[in-house]
Amino acid sequence: MNGNWALAWRNLWRHGRRTWLTVGAMVVSNVLLIFSISLQLGSYQVMIENTLATLTGHLQVQQAEYLDSPKMRYSIPDVVPLAQKLRQELDVKTVAARSETFALASSDDRSFGIQVMGVEPEFEPLVSTLPGLVKEGRWFSANDAEEIILGKVLARNLKVGLGDEVTFLGSGRDGSFAAAVATVVGIMESGFVQADRSVAQLPLGYFDTVFSMQGHGHRIVINGPGLDLVPQLVAAARAQVKGLPDIVVHDWDALQPGLNKAIKADFSSAWFIYGILVILVAFSVLNTQLMSVLERTREFGTMLALGIRPGRLGVLVAQETLLMSTIGLSIGVLLGLLLSLYLGEVGFTVDGMEEANQRFNMPERMYPEVSLLTMLWGPLVVFAGAMLASIYPARRLLKLDPVIAMKAI
Repeated sequence: MNGNWALAWRNLWRHGRRTWLTVGAMVVSNVLLIFSISLQLGSYQVMIENTLATLTGHLQVQQAEYLDSPKMRYSIPDVVPLAQKLRQELDVKTVAARSETFALASSDDRSFGIQVMGVEPEFEPLVSTLPGLVKEGRWFSANDAEEIILGKVLARNLKVGLGDEVTFLGSGRDGSFAAAVATVVGIMESGFVQADRSVAQLPLGYFDTVFSMQGHGHRIVINGPGLDLVPQLVAAARAQVKGLPDIVVHDWDALQPGLNKAIKADFSSAWFIYGILVILVAFSVLNTQLMSVLERTREFGTMLALGIRPGRLGVLVAQETLLMSTIGLSIGVLLGLLLSLYLGEVGFTVDGMEEANQRFNMPERMYPEVSLLTMLWGPLVVFAGAMLASIYPARRLLKLDPVIAMKAI
């Protein structure tokens, strides 16, 4: 068998240029697959983080019915002390309490229905990118300040600017009539039309007073160091709220169920393109091995006449393909790893991406995800495709007639 491997290795280099062209095609395809898959998975991480950073966070503590039916009465008692407890017990500062309701906002000229969010001025910037998108004015000065921040479209629709007053009317948590006046101190431009048109923010203490919350709130938003640590963070948060009736912890997948589905659909469509690349490489290997077999027809006929079994010749062709594929796999994975590690340090961007992300208060560059999966997933598929491509040339040898083969030109 060792003799077979030595013979297979010598046969590869009978036509060194052709072998290197085929190996080169495998190397290029492997590098492209490693780069594309690692960058694609890395971009998914950025997409998820950017989406969650806007409002959702990695996980949230809520009343059990609030996710499916976000009504005022489904609230968390003593929400601020609970948020403080979670900061201490989970050892993360990125925890913020929120309250939400709908109200009618009015200026001197117009009225519009809006979603009012009560936020902790100190901690909200740690869990959301919206505070960083206040393009005019400033953030809240205190937790009980009679101040309001409006979306840009909402401010334009109400015809108000910085320093103007907005009156809003709604219902308190206890069913009472809620009415108050707040001064516009900031105008937010998030780039999300729905948010800019309908969202207004108040300091949580002021929200509590106006809407008779009595210390209740609707969400505690928590961000972790990264997506990979979310399961541990969810388990730790659930342990902290275990004794509280009807209080649950939802991870980002439960809060944004469509996000994962969109990612899976996008990745499935990408594999169609990757599949075409693998097929092209497989045909390149098939062409190389088939030409090699046809060129050596007389040689194979002589070997059959001397008593060599056809199956051994088929194994020889498979061994040649295996050696060639291994070279392509090794060089491709090495170059792909070096490229991914380099981009993992410096990041990757395209024209216009940095400016757009700066506008939306998001990271300016993407970073490939370097892992065993991203390094070997594509190259192993190419390797398997190449080995499958060697089956046809090997099968031809099983039906080869020694007499006819030795007469071949």
